[in-house]
Amino acid sequence: MKTQKPVIEIRNMVAKYGAKTILSDISVDILSEEITVILGGSGSGKTTLLKNMLRLYEPAAGSVKFWGEDILTMDENAFNDVLKKTGMLFQSGALLNSISLYENISIPLEMHTKLSAKVRDRMIRVKLSLVGLSNAIHMFPSELSGGMKKRAALARAMAMDPPLLFCDEPSAGLDPVTSASLDELILSLKEQFKMTIVIVTHELASIHRIADKIIFLDAGKMLFYGSLDEAKASGIAVIENFFKVGEF
Repeated sequence: MKTQKPVIEIRNMVAKYGAKTILSDISVDILSEEITVILGGSGSGKTTLLKNMLRLYEPAAGSVKFWGEDILTMDENAFNDVLKKTGMLFQSGALLNSISLYENISIPLEMHTKLSAKVRDRMIRVKLSLVGLSNAIHMFPSELSGGMKKRAALARAMAMDPPLLFCDEPSAGLDPVTSASLDELILSLKEQFKMTIVIVTHELASIHRIADKIIFLDAGKMLFYGSLDEAKASGIAVIENFFKVGEF
């Protein structure tokens, strides 16, 4: 059995909005080639943890290491090099509506690589094929269904072949069948590309399909880190209630 190495190491993270403390003393390792799901009730700090993990907000205290390097002490150029090895699937998809899917996916390749137009073209077509959108290559986001938009946004997040992918509520707004299809796609891509994935979600069905590990937050504290089965057997009332009713 191979030893899993942490891709992300968080130690004693404190996150604040102004004078208000949102997260307190968060320490956790995100392991290689696993899907780690961040859970908790509304206002528990799920998205705050994701944003501080990515330095979209600067933590008030603590350290965050990607592949053993503390990103909080890096200068902008060094941090940008780290970000090139990550992808982000936003809740809204965040596609640019005025350009085609082809052009949307081309943006990170044009910005961050010196690949020829021919190679970029091949990579764009491969990524759209991977998410089942080969026939939509010249369509605009406004012409797509909700599920197609999420798939297109996933293709763009994977444009640079990142080993680390972040997803914020990927199933939000999708019907159960489309949500299950997206989950299966994420699982397939994880296995195919040996990715490490961090996902914020509150969708119970998705959690059961995709989670290798769970981070459970409550009132800014990390109550639990471990597998889904371990979470359900933890004996922690707030976690048991979450899985019984699916919401707070």
